[in-house]
Amino acid sequence: MTHQTTFESTRAALLRGSTTAEAVTAGYLAAIEKGKHLNAFLSLFHDRALARAREIDAKIAGGHAGKLAGMVVAVKDVICMKGERVTCGSRILQNFVSPYDATVIGRLLSEDAILIGKTNMDEFAMGSSTENSAFGPVLNPVDETRVPGGSSGGSCVAVAAGMAHTALGTDTGGSIRQPASFCGIVGLKPTYGRVSRYGLVALSSSFDQIGPFANSVADAARLLEVIAGHDENDSTSARVPVPRYLDALDKNVAGVNVGVPFDVLREGVQPEVREAVEKVLDHLRSGGAIVREISMPHFRYTISAYYILMTAEASSNLARYDGARYGYRSQKAKDLVETYVRSRSEGFGEETKRRIMLGTYVLSAGYYDAYYRKAQKVRRLIQKDFFDAFQAVDCIVMPTAPTTAFLVGEKVDDPLQMYLSDVYTVSANLAGVPAISVPAGQDRVGLPIGVQFIGKQFDEQTILKVADYEHSR
Repeated sequence: MTHQTTFESTRAALLRGSTTAEAVTAGYLAAIEKGKHLNAFLSLFHDRALARAREIDAKIAGGHAGKLAGMVVAVKDVICMKGERVTCGSRILQNFVSPYDATVIGRLLSEDAILIGKTNMDEFAMGSSTENSAFGPVLNPVDETRVPGGSSGGSCVAVAAGMAHTALGTDTGGSIRQPASFCGIVGLKPTYGRVSRYGLVALSSSFDQIGPFANSVADAARLLEVIAGHDENDSTSARVPVPRYLDALDKNVAGVNVGVPFDVLREGVQPEVREAVEKVLDHLRSGGAIVREISMPHFRYTISAYYILMTAEASSNLARYDGARYGYRSQKAKDLVETYVRSRSEGFGEETKRRIMLGTYVLSAGYYDAYYRKAQKVRRLIQKDFFDAFQAVDCIVMPTAPTTAFLVGEKVDDPLQMYLSDVYTVSANLAGVPAISVPAGQDRVGLPIGVQFIGKQFDEQTILKVADYEHSR
């Protein structure tokens, strides 16, 4: 089992009868054991996954298996599965067991996917490196001295290191796309509202979106087609029909208008990353795509606006972890107030505390208008930048990250530099538009480079089409 294994190839083998779902699952379980030093998994469903695989084999033999029959999927440990722990990478939820399935889990199971385990992550999805987990950092399988990106680093590594066909991650400010870039795989953030958030433990409710990691664009498209769609349990879920995404992958980009904001590529970008973008543009032109320069005048404010709004929402969402109802409760507290203070102080990690404090500050009476309200106005301007750009182009090309994967520990004591790792991803979250990262070469030391395609709201077909064309290069 290598990181090149796609579900497409496994599906063909299953239908030919040259392998079984049980054998495939056993192979992935062996790969997880061999790569356990990467620290990608927090929970492993060994017996459950094998039993499930045997059921799927019987369905395949009977000719009534679902769309994802035999697909082995890892799940970020911020998504609820009934009867399984959902830790969110935090000590405060270390022993919490979910009483229900998230909507995406139910949809995967209904199409006969095999869920193999829950993956490591930055605590409550707060991070750009997966070094902020209470259960230790995740290592990049391409170079184990490097971070895999965050916050969905465990899910990304599960796919990149050949431990699962695909994985579910979450993208609040780039947490699917940036790890995909650092580890050299495909990562897709759908339009906000395209995939139900019911059963997703919230970090920032107006930004969070569940999406897939995969080794091919086709696998990402296949998985999205199953998990997407309206859900009565989620008031932010959109009533928009789900198309057949695989039909968009026709290897034809002739006539597609591609926009590039060249002005945002001039500073702070690793030269090899800029060169990779240029090669992608050349490849698209060779296929008949039309490349146009676009302007995004408010791009420089994206990081500032994002970290104000995201921390404000995080501060509100994480107020529920008070030691009174569920999760960690300090045994040292002597009264109610001390229970609140000690449980949160002992249960949360440093980065989570930092963001809660920032969010509480910008929401406070004296600073709400100066920071939070102003950031909301900037968010609207950034949304307008995308709307205006999409009057002339079908998708936008940018680097996924300004650099390749950095060393473990390199930025952990410099939060600002860590936050700047998200400079090219957060704008899509602010605007609520879909974006996909695909591998686009390597730097001089062999580290993967990712390039992302950003599309119009609910137009995942176009970015999947263009990404598939580029990924086939």
